[in-house]
Amino acid sequence: MNTTPTASPLRPDTGRSLRASSRETVGQQNMLQLIELRWIAVVGQILTIAFVTLVFGIDLPLLPMSLVVAALIALNLFSLLRPRRLGDVRNGDLMLGLTMDVAALTALLYLSGGATNPFVFLYALQVTLAAVLLETWSTWTLVAITSLCFAVLTRFYVPLNLPSGDHEQLYQLHIIGMLICFVMDAALLVVFVTRINGNLRARDARLADLRQRAAEEDHIVRMGLLASGAAHELGTPLSTLSVILGDWRHEPAFRDNSELLHEIEDMQAEVARCKTIVTGILLSAGEARGESPMVSTVAGFLDELVDDWRGTRPVRGFEYRNELDGDPAIVSDSALKQIICNVLDNALEASPAWVGLHVASDGESLLLTIRDRGPGFAAEMLAHFGKPYQSSKGRPGGGLGLFLVVNVVRKFGGRVTARNRDEGGAEVTLQLPLASLAIEDRREP
Repeated sequence: MNTTPTASPLRPDTGRSLRASSRETVGQQNMLQLIELRWIAVVGQILTIAFVTLVFGIDLPLLPMSLVVAALIALNLFSLLRPRRLGDVRNGDLMLGLTMDVAALTALLYLSGGATNPFVFLYALQVTLAAVLLETWSTWTLVAITSLCFAVLTRFYVPLNLPSGDHEQLYQLHIIGMLICFVMDAALLVVFVTRINGNLRARDARLADLRQRAAEEDHIVRMGLLASGAAHELGTPLSTLSVILGDWRHEPAFRDNSELLHEIEDMQAEVARCKTIVTGILLSAGEARGESPMVSTVAGFLDELVDDWRGTRPVRGFEYRNELDGDPAIVSDSALKQIICNVLDNALEASPAWVGLHVASDGESLLLTIRDRGPGFAAEMLAHFGKPYQSSKGRPGGGLGLFLVVNVVRKFGGRVTARNRDEGGAEVTLQLPLASLAIEDRREP
């Protein structure tokens, strides 16, 4: 048995799946609205049957009506469990639920006067809900079902038997029932259609957010292709310059002149640095991945990053605090290193005298907080933080750095927040789930 460390530095679905699991789908929310409406209907039916029987003394077939109400209760209990067990609720599920509600209403109306019962107009509530929730063909199907049920109830039903046999009393009961039915229809329609529309608006907002993210990711892909192409194109002239400088070192005119020789060495060092940057761009773009992944720890990765950043930037005041309790093993990812350096560069540009990096953990996520003492973010920029071309530097094409930071962190399943500090300056926090950075042990026989 051996253990091979494998890692997935960028996991596109990590954050998305966590967010999706933390909230119900629109279909489930709409089903819950129907379940709540059915509970109200059950309570109303029980109260109505009891009131008519006890107050007006009307003899109703209580046993079959009780069985219908019990069936509605069983349907509700089943519907409460089903969305969570099977996932999303589809059009057919909602259609079936509404059809069974119509069947129960029809059975109760048949047992209590048929079409002469004023509560027959509750069919309109079912049709309205169908128009809001269902697809067009399903709505028209339910319209046909309710119309057929209404028509059948005009001919086939159990008549109401009043103790006094007074038709004037029956008429008064009909008027009162129509008033109660109207109030119930109006109130329930306002409450539940408003909630259902809210669910639909929330779904549309999430779809718009997903479309926006897809457009941003497409933008990143195009920029990555551009960077990768530029890196390939720059590789050849840089290699040529390196060869030429190497030849010049052996020329007598340069070899015997210490000042010129020193300048050639500086030029070679800068060319070598440019080639290192080009190689880093290709690595970040997913190319030249022939080597094994670099295994490190959080502290080791950040210490190396800080040393490299301080050694290549004109840093005057830098405060680095690592307050992690442990030091979990991770994979050293070049994309993550690049975006952290990007935020540090922005802080250094805004506050050349001082930059701070604070590292902590909340148990599940790595928290990297970068602070500066500059002018802070403009209110408009905070409102559109992470969007492309939102920059306070006033340069054409500016603002792509933070845009890339936000999207790369999002690929890890994390998030980026920014605020202005009360004592002055800005603060950017990168929250990265430790699970998306950690090494997974894949055991092979």
